[in-house]
Amino acid sequence: MAGNQTAPGGSEPAFRSDGSERAPRKRRADAQRNVDALLEAAKTVFAASGVDAPAKEITDLAGVGVGTLYRHFPRRADLINAVLQRGIDACADAASQLAAAHDPWTALASWLQRYTAFLATKHGLGAALHSGDPAFDALPGYFYQRTEPALGGLLEAAAAAGEIRPDISARDLLQAVAYLCQAPGEEGVAYSRRMVAVLTDGLRRGAESPSS
Repeated sequence: MAGNQTAPGGSEPAFRSDGSERAPRKRRADAQRNVDALLEAAKTVFAASGVDAPAKEITDLAGVGVGTLYRHFPRRADLINAVLQRGIDACADAASQLAAAHDPWTALASWLQRYTAFLATKHGLGAALHSGDPAFDALPGYFYQRTEPALGGLLEAAAAAGEIRPDISARDLLQAVAYLCQAPGEEGVAYSRRMVAVLTDGLRRGAESPSS
C-alpha cells in the first residue's frame, strides 16, 4: 500500500508525506461512506490480526472491493495512518464531551481510561510506527497537537476544583499512561486499566482546595 496521510473526517489528505499540511478536499458522500467503512473495518481487523492482515479481510468486513481500498489508501502505511488519526481524534474529542457531562474529577478519570483503551488496542501498530517509514513522521506531532490540549483542559478544571495536585502537565501524564500500557506477559488491557487507576488516584495526593 504511496505517501499521503488521509484525514478521517471527510477530506484528503491531511498531511503530505513530508509532514506539511495540505488544504482539505471534500469527498463525495458515497466515497466518504466507503472510507468510513474501510477505517472501521481496518480498526477491527488490526486489533484482531495485526497490521499485516490481508487486505481482503478488511474489504470483506467493510463490504467493498479491494480496488476501493487501494484507491483511497494506496499503501498500507496510508491506511494505518488514517486508522490511528481517527482514533486520536475520537480520543481527543471525548474530553469535551466528558467535561460537559461530568464533574471535573470524573471527567478526568474517565478520559484517562478512554486513553488507556485506545493505547491498549493498538495491536501491532506500535511496531509499524517505529518501522522507520517516513509516512508516519507527522503522526507523533499530530497526536500531541490533539491530545495535549484536550487533557490539559481536564487537568486545569480538576485542579481549579481542588480535586488534583496542580503540578502535573498533560504531556507528563500522557507519557506516564503510555508507559503503564506496556503490560507484561498476558496481562493486557486489564492490567493497564488497574495501573492507570492507581496513577489517577495518586493525582489527588497534594490537591489544593479552591480557596487555598
